[in-house]
Amino acid sequence: MLGRLQCDGASLEEAASAFGTPLYVYSRAAVEEAYRAYDRAFSAVPHRLHYAMKANASLGVLEVLRGLGAGVDVVSGFELLAARRAGFSGKDIVFAGVGKTFAEIALGLDHGIAHFNAESPTEVERIAQAAAARGEVAPLSLRVNPDIDARSHPYISTGLRDNKFGIDVEAVIALAAQVREHRGARLVGLQCHIGSQITDLAPLGEAARALAALSRRLLDEGHRLEILDLGGGLGVPYDGAPGKGPEALAAEVRPALEGLPLLLVLEPGRSLVAAAGALLTRVLYVKDTRSKRFVIVDAGMNDLLRPALYQAHHRIEPVGPPRERLSRVDVVGPVCESSDFLARDREMPEAAVGDLLAVRDAGAYGFVMASNYNLRPRPAEVLVEAGRFRLLRRRETFEDLVRAEVSAR
Repeated sequence: MLGRLQCDGASLEEAASAFGTPLYVYSRAAVEEAYRAYDRAFSAVPHRLHYAMKANASLGVLEVLRGLGAGVDVVSGFELLAARRAGFSGKDIVFAGVGKTFAEIALGLDHGIAHFNAESPTEVERIAQAAAARGEVAPLSLRVNPDIDARSHPYISTGLRDNKFGIDVEAVIALAAQVREHRGARLVGLQCHIGSQITDLAPLGEAARALAALSRRLLDEGHRLEILDLGGGLGVPYDGAPGKGPEALAAEVRPALEGLPLLLVLEPGRSLVAAAGALLTRVLYVKDTRSKRFVIVDAGMNDLLRPALYQAHHRIEPVGPPRERLSRVDVVGPVCESSDFLARDREMPEAAVGDLLAVRDAGAYGFVMASNYNLRPRPAEVLVEAGRFRLLRRRETFEDLVRAEVSAR
């Protein structure tokens, strides 16, 4: 296997032969090491990691993180149910999201979750009334919008004043006082999440200072806070260069937390699973036109949306022996859209029909954003454990795609 790309000693070519392509492959060892890096970095302060499962909701990945002691951050009712199926208790679950329905609030109460992250006065009222009607008290954390620019892609920046997320800093103190008057709600802390794929850590430090200052004021006013939740957002270096990890994040935010008698909650997602995953895809055609060369593969924007949606960069490498000759190509998929590409104007080793390619750092926001556009089945997923592949999800069939339809015949 000399010169061939592997995953934890397991042959990616054998995985592609056994399970077909496109195929998502995840490394258990990489997920475990990423989690432990966070745990080590924040060992000096009481903390809890709640994995943001919107990054990768595979039950197999969730089970790995639960076994490490993680909690989970969910943003929908079905994510909550998936977390429970993966073995998380209700108290392991934080329910976030700007648009919780009545049914989702009831589901959170049914399962006795750790707390809701509430994003507006109306939502606070709705949760409190739902809990009071059951004779319960719902634990709430108020999501603060600190109007801080995360300096990431505008689609994944969530902490600016004109974003839909969170509560204006100026309104938090008054809303906290209103929560105290509700018999169906109990304020347990403050939360913020200013965006995703953050590589400049200064905005996270600024957010920590803002949240800590608000928490101190609320504590001084007699609120019995328990947590300070800084959300997630630590970026990953998709170009393969060294990036800033949990140690750097801890050094940036810990000074703001000194003296606060609160549990620090973090909600990492991408930084736990992105580098642990790859998307395997097979070359179908190589097409030369007057202006460029296209490498047409069997994975498309329905399998990995990030390049089309965010113009995101993912390294693409041949799984087989490397070839010295390079060519500048567009790597494109079979979907009937001009936006269906995995790479544009990329210099890479020359590819031939039948070659197997690996799209790197695809463990986050890969399968979870996949669709059935063009009636294409979503890929299979496998987990590498101790050098062996374990199937997590089989490839969809035509019957899977039409099962929910109500036929007119």
